[in-house]
Amino acid sequence: MRLASRALCGAAGAAWRDSFPLGGRDVARWFPGHMAKGLRKMQSSLKLVDCIIEVHDARIPLSGRNPLFQETLGLKPHVLVLNKMDLADLKEQQKIIQHLEGKGLKNVVFTNCVRDENIKQVIPMVRGLVESSYRYHRGESLEYCAMVIGIPNVGKSSLINALRRQHLRRGKATRVGGEPGITRAVMSRIQVCERPLMFLLDTPGVLAPRIASVEMGLKLALCGTVLDHLVGEETLADYLLYTLNRHQLFGYVQHYGLDGACDDIASVLKQVAVRLGKTQKVKVLTGTGDVNVLQPNYAAAARDFLRTFRSGLLGPVMLDRDVLRGAPLADP
Repeated sequence: MRLASRALCGAAGAAWRDSFPLGGRDVARWFPGHMAKGLRKMQSSLKLVDCIIEVHDARIPLSGRNPLFQETLGLKPHVLVLNKMDLADLKEQQKIIQHLEGKGLKNVVFTNCVRDENIKQVIPMVRGLVESSYRYHRGESLEYCAMVIGIPNVGKSSLINALRRQHLRRGKATRVGGEPGITRAVMSRIQVCERPLMFLLDTPGVLAPRIASVEMGLKLALCGTVLDHLVGEETLADYLLYTLNRHQLFGYVQHYGLDGACDDIASVLKQVAVRLGKTQKVKVLTGTGDVNVLQPNYAAAARDFLRTFRSGLLGPVMLDRDVLRGAPLADP
């Protein structure tokens, strides 16, 4: 333990990469603009809803949101739910809220759908917004209906299920999963509360037709918005390592029992593969014939590194820290 502490102290003073090589990476290939159909279906369902609940990942609260949501669905009262707060470093939460308020988003709630943290704030917020809306005309209908929107894999279905647990004491109404694309169509209404009587529409994740920058694309991919193999597991693992070291988050050293923090992804993945037993036999041609040699399985080690990060075992992280400090959202 003493050795690990000394290694981390040395790492804190080390000089890490101050940029990540972005040249030659094709973000359009990772995030194809093929989700217009889902957005059109949402627009056609707008007349049925009183409010929009947009769900986004709390690790990237300022980047990666689909700007078309505001343009096409922005006529309704709007709540922004920043989910997965347990995975996000929220030391600068007030700055995040101020930044979002400057963009016109005044109704923001941070949630954790796994432990139902802050879930009870959502329905009163929606009710208050609807009732204060100038379009508020209940007539004889006393029910409320909100549409849940967001990019893939931010927890839209998990939020609906959490609201049902909190207010109806009922089980899951929608499928959830750790990969994007579980919800594929605008569904029928799902009841989440009795008093007030409230229904939600679940919708498929819809990405922006154009991602503003390669680095934003990497942040989105780290949060599981697209399937890893579209970007490349080792590329994503390298960007994760770059991010953790820059922010002096060295939990990966202790988690994997490494010799120390390192900025070389090949070296880190080799150590991870060996420690986890993720090796493969490779035939090597020598002067005396073929020899089977055990080599690290870098792809398997990268997948484990990403999985461990997403489960929170490496500690909370704020991927938008640079944006909070005034860095632009797009690549120079």
